[in-house]
Amino acid sequence: MATTEHPPSSRLRTWMLEGLSDMGRAGGHTGPHAEPEPPHKGQPWYRVMCLTGVDYFSTLGYQPGIAALAAGLLSPIATIVLVMVTLAGALPVYRRVAEESPHGEGSIAMLERLLSFWQGKLFVLTLLGFAATDFLITITLSAADASTHLVENPHLESALHDKQMIITLILVALLGAVFLKGFLEAIGVAVVLVGVYLGLNVAVVAVGLWHVATEGHVVTDWWSALTAEHGNIFVMIGVALIVFPKLALGLSGFETGVAVMPHVKGDDGDTEEQPRGRIRDTKKLLTAAALIMSVFLIATSFITTLLIPEKEFESGGQANGRALAYLAHEYLGGAFGTVYDISTICILWFAGASAMAGLLNLMPRYLPRYGMAPHWARAVRPMVIVFTLIGFLVTWIFDADVDAQGGAYATGVLVLISSAAIAVTIAAHKAGQRNWTIAFAVISLVFLYTTVLNVIERPDGVKIGACFIAGIILVSLLSRLARAFELRVTHVELDDMAERFVRDMAHRRIRFIANEPDRRDKAEYRDKIEQIRQDNDMPEQEDFVFVEVTVTDPSEFEAGLTVRGEVLHNRYRVLTLESSSIPNALAALLLHVRDSTGCTPHIYFEWTEGGPFANFLRFFLFGQGEVAPVTREVLREAEPDRARRPRVHTG
Repeated sequence: MATTEHPPSSRLRTWMLEGLSDMGRAGGHTGPHAEPEPPHKGQPWYRVMCLTGVDYFSTLGYQPGIAALAAGLLSPIATIVLVMVTLAGALPVYRRVAEESPHGEGSIAMLERLLSFWQGKLFVLTLLGFAATDFLITITLSAADASTHLVENPHLESALHDKQMIITLILVALLGAVFLKGFLEAIGVAVVLVGVYLGLNVAVVAVGLWHVATEGHVVTDWWSALTAEHGNIFVMIGVALIVFPKLALGLSGFETGVAVMPHVKGDDGDTEEQPRGRIRDTKKLLTAAALIMSVFLIATSFITTLLIPEKEFESGGQANGRALAYLAHEYLGGAFGTVYDISTICILWFAGASAMAGLLNLMPRYLPRYGMAPHWARAVRPMVIVFTLIGFLVTWIFDADVDAQGGAYATGVLVLISSAAIAVTIAAHKAGQRNWTIAFAVISLVFLYTTVLNVIERPDGVKIGACFIAGIILVSLLSRLARAFELRVTHVELDDMAERFVRDMAHRRIRFIANEPDRRDKAEYRDKIEQIRQDNDMPEQEDFVFVEVTVTDPSEFEAGLTVRGEVLHNRYRVLTLESSSIPNALAALLLHVRDSTGCTPHIYFEWTEGGPFANFLRFFLFGQGEVAPVTREVLREAEPDRARRPRVHTG
């Protein structure tokens, strides 16, 4: 590859792009969640569960309140439906995802393997848009709810009144500052936060159930009101099924559970190809987290619905966005309530950290590889700044309102779970597992139904998701356009015959002829040489080697290049290459030959018929088009020193 001289970087630039070269390598670190530990090291699954738990369990901070607003008196029954879908639907799906994608790539990687060309890239970009919606709204919603707990604490309410927006922005900024400094996944901190938070919730739930048991009228009052409103149990179940999609926030956390897989301790016999111990323990992690959350969801929805007046859940009410904190203050006193608020604020803020790490794991894994993000998008710190600024914008648009962000959050969660269900259905079908295929297909239909209902009920969610998707696709295409003439071959390998051709030519002038393979008969190569000699007024004794590039997947941006040599018709030497782009492959070959031989190679082209704009579009979309000038432009960008640049001749 070409080596170019760059001016010394400033200290700020060096700090911002620290680790960029490592991230660019295949299998390199692409974000805080992405660097896998050796299979036999890492952490026990129950400790890693706390890392995903800061995202999953922290939803208890706002889920009961959102459920009460969405389902009213039906909240406990609708929550039971949610738990059934979690345990019978989402859990089996993500256990299979862990099996199929044991290095933290998740369901998006599974679907990426099934699709190719531009339709595959656009599909992945769409899923990335919903993933960005999920993770970014996690950051802003968690920060908004943390500020709600702070603002509505009885001891601070008067001092912090009307300060929720600024507090939310400060929390988002602090989160970004932590990542700019260098975030190491503090599993130990997550264990403490989750342990304390769940312990406090056990106390709140126990006291709440005790009050329900001792004040028997609250159960009868609730049931009387419920039957008066809905009639019989079958109507209640039917309405609960309709309302259930509004409670989809309780399904969050599964994508994070898969993302943290690389940190789960495996068995001594594990390999990166077959990490059986890691897969087994990740399944334990997902199952334990789902069971714990299910118990808390049912218990908290029950006590909050029975013990909190309905008006307190509404906007401006004391239980809005903080139902369990309301009970903690009401039944356990101000001191305990304040401790509960502090714990909730900490875990919600750390849930934002988990979501930010998920973004930094996901986006650099795909966009730079597709050529749809600048080089700096592989570095953590620039991306942290981008995500933090987007977090500011989302917070401002939603006015730091927890309820207003629920629709967008649920949409992102449901789309990702639906895509995961479809991915495992296809995987089971390809594996010939008929029963699992049917089961996963049914689960996929359930989640698709839930997603559609959620979109109909709360179209703002899909609108926000569509904005993220449109933004990602637009920026991606502009970036791909800006990087069109970049040398995007990661490495070049020549087989023995190709090496022999290059060594032989190095003793005289190295001349290549770019040829578009057709019949590949003797007449094709004879006529091509004659035409090149006439166009360039060259003597007959000049020797040539043909170079032929076959375009594979033109949507791929960067990949390695393998060059094979062969002799056709006992006379014509031909180098064959496969690449996503003809000009980039030719430029990479020329630079490799120059660097390996110390000689300047020459390559000869014909002009391509057709208009320049149409030919550029053919190059941009299909890797072909006007090859000669594009090859020269790629060489010019890769090697600014004209004296060292390979020569391009066109006739």
